[in-house]
Amino acid sequence: MPENKPPSPGRYIDPLVDFAFKKIFGSEPNKDLLIAFLNEVFRGSKVIADLTYDKNEHPGELKDEGAAIFDLHCTGQHGEKFLIEVQRGRQGNFKERALFYTSRVISGLAPKGKREEWAYNLSEVYLVALLEDFTLAIDDSPKYLHDICLCNRDTGKVFYDKLGYIYLELNKFVKEEAELQTGLDKWLYVLKNMSRMDKLPIYLRKSIFEKLFNIAEYTNLTKEERNMYDSSQKYRWDNKNVLDYAVNTAVSEAEHKNTIKIATEFKKLGVPPADIAKATGLSIQEIEKL
Repeated sequence: MPENKPPSPGRYIDPLVDFAFKKIFGSEPNKDLLIAFLNEVFRGSKVIADLTYDKNEHPGELKDEGAAIFDLHCTGQHGEKFLIEVQRGRQGNFKERALFYTSRVISGLAPKGKREEWAYNLSEVYLVALLEDFTLAIDDSPKYLHDICLCNRDTGKVFYDKLGYIYLELNKFVKEEAELQTGLDKWLYVLKNMSRMDKLPIYLRKSIFEKLFNIAEYTNLTKEERNMYDSSQKYRWDNKNVLDYAVNTAVSEAEHKNTIKIATEFKKLGVPPADIAKATGLSIQEIEKL
């Protein structure tokens, strides 16, 4: 398997590495960063005024890179209460996992008794997922934001508006600096590119981004935090190396099978083995065995 060593840390840590994602967005002192990001994600459909982190944590340990999950109790600008689960997704069966997690959140809302009095008065529940290196295959469009809800299949009319899934496919977000228009554009660009930057760009000269870049500066980490970040980054790159190798191997095997199929058809047509070898790249010995 070819080596794929992680790069040396730059001035800023990579927000998409688990440790960095949790440090930046997962603590009470930094909740203003998460509020600012989520308000851009919801694009006005919900406006978060405050949030608290649920005590039921889902630790994303190094052995399960990509498991950063936050359960959030949110208060809207009009005092309304709702729940948001934020995930960094890299796992397979992600749609199923998202349904499982939101189902768990919803079932946890039910009181142990007096359900008739409660009358299934559910809070709004949303899941926001950052998908770093895979797509959901929802459609063939280049759109990187998918806002999913329960609706009537025939009419498209919303059936239930208190459950939603917002997926952000970062590998489809390919805008350059000059193309950034919205606040969400700027956040996604920073998440993908901050680890390669050497200073805070002029177009991000706002207090919220100044705080973000200050927290993400590698030299501002403690020695223990630097070790944790380096380990998390190495694990992430090791996993990527394994995945890339598996994909390349699968592609090579598929191409070889297709070549064998073509050579077999040539042989049935009576094409000389030497000519088949020139056309397919197979050896004459391989062709004779077909």
